[in-house]
Amino acid sequence: MKINDKVADFALLDDQEQTVHLKDFSGKPVVLFFFPRADTPGCTIEASGFRDQFAKIQKTGAVVLGISRDIPKAQRKFREKYDLPYPLLADVDETVCKQFDVLKEKNMYGKTVMGIERTTFLIGPDRRLLKVFPKVKPEGHAEEVLEALRGLK
Repeated sequence: MKINDKVADFALLDDQEQTVHLKDFSGKPVVLFFFPRADTPGCTIEASGFRDQFAKIQKTGAVVLGISRDIPKAQRKFREKYDLPYPLLADVDETVCKQFDVLKEKNMYGKTVMGIERTTFLIGPDRRLLKVFPKVKPEGHAEEVLEALRGLK
C-alpha cells in the first residue's frame, strides 16, 4: 500500500464485540494504530498516549482505532484498565494485519516469531492513505500523529 492508495474496507470485532467497518468513518480522517499485544509495557505507553491526546485529536475531526491480534475480551480488559476512550479492534485471524503488511519477523527470547510491527496509518476522509508511521517508538507517538493531523488542515 502506497501513499494516496485507496484503503480497502475491512470489518473487525471491537472490544464490545460489535462489528466495525473502516467505511463507518468515511468523511473523517482515521488514525489506525497497530500494536503487538494488549496490556504490555510499550503498548500501554502508546495507547495511553493516544488517550492523553484524544481530545486534541478529536478536535481535528479524526477517529482513533487501535488494532492487535488479541481477542475482544482481552481488548476490553485493556481498554477498561487504562480508560481508553477509543475502540480497540481484534484482528484474531490477522486479515487486516496482512492487508496493512504489519506482520514481521521478530526475535522473542531467542526465537524468531511473526508479530505486529508497531505501525500507525493516517487515512484521509476519502479513505486514501495519507501517511505511514513505521517502527513506532511508543513515547511521544500520539503527539507526532496529532501534528500530522493538524498539518492536514
